[in-house]
Amino acid sequence: MRFSALLLLAVSLLAACAPAPAVTSDSFLALPADLSQNSGFMAADGSRPLRFPADFGAHEDFRTEWWYYTGNLADETGREFGFELTLFRVGLLPPGVSLPADSAWYNHSVYFAHFALSDLQTGQFYAFERYSRPGPGLAGAQGDPYRVWLEDWQVLQTGAEAYRLSAAQEGLGLTLDLADEGGVILHGDAGYSRKGRETTNASYYYSQPRLRAQGKITINGAEYAVQGWVWKDHEFSTGVLDEGQIGWDWFSLQLEDGSALMLFQLREADRASAFSSGTWVDVDGRAQPLGADEFSITVTEEWQSPQSGGVYPAGWRVQIPGRDCAFQISPKMANQELHFPAVTYWEGAVRAEGQCGALPLQGSGYVELTGYAGNLPLP
Repeated sequence: MRFSALLLLAVSLLAACAPAPAVTSDSFLALPADLSQNSGFMAADGSRPLRFPADFGAHEDFRTEWWYYTGNLADETGREFGFELTLFRVGLLPPGVSLPADSAWYNHSVYFAHFALSDLQTGQFYAFERYSRPGPGLAGAQGDPYRVWLEDWQVLQTGAEAYRLSAAQEGLGLTLDLADEGGVILHGDAGYSRKGRETTNASYYYSQPRLRAQGKITINGAEYAVQGWVWKDHEFSTGVLDEGQIGWDWFSLQLEDGSALMLFQLREADRASAFSSGTWVDVDGRAQPLGADEFSITVTEEWQSPQSGGVYPAGWRVQIPGRDCAFQISPKMANQELHFPAVTYWEGAVRAEGQCGALPLQGSGYVELTGYAGNLPLP
């Protein structure tokens, strides 16, 4: 579950995209006649089956899209790190609209990306943002062979179910080789993930929840050989959240027995939305959908950001009665807030301790929290 309001975030970023030769700022900003309208884009309504490898790539007939990677890593001494690398695409115009042919900079979409690194031993958190038009190869996504990139931040296919992830900026770097050991998991109804009362307030949503990672992290010239687990999400949609939904809490957990859990709780002013949902992934890779009435999330701690002043949850008890599972989830580090001019949210590495039946279970994961440092900019 990611940014359903990316189309308005794109408006903020458009002004920062300096016009290229033969493209004036007036002509570029005039391309999306009304970003609050979705006319001409396809809707996520459940009628479209997901097919791979094609659906690893971009879907320019939908308004918003993101490829999201998070991971918990450690070196041989046990020093822990967390990271996020997310690449976003926002459609400015549907593919059927003709563009001038006199410049490679005209495009139907704009891309931007977030790269964050948590050094859990020192308590340092680093976060960076980039944005670009696709232009002459600066950003894009393709399905076969798989590649998604914004300049030198990228994930590319290196073999059968093998990928390389890399990002670097200002003395920090991350290079990981990823091996998919869990396959593709479809969320919701065969990948159709409902988010609101309208059937098109939804996304197509799949994950690769068990990517075994090995590589290196660089921090100010020091290199750390690391290994661990990475989670990938990919969603594409056109609809937005329901009116009255003020944010969401998203959880991914990779548990030590090989099972995995995804939950998102959409928040209204005084309650959790009935369209919150999740997926339990058994150790054999079978996905089992969870409706809003099949799990509960209780906040146990809070943390106030010194940057934004936002008050975020900082501890949770998650219960899944139908599986006799209960977990206590806590951040591995308090300050993992990404605070950019256009958007502020908390995205951080977490640990989980609990049990399913009589079996104790531990694991690591990531949590995303939005709407706590000001309401989301929904249309």
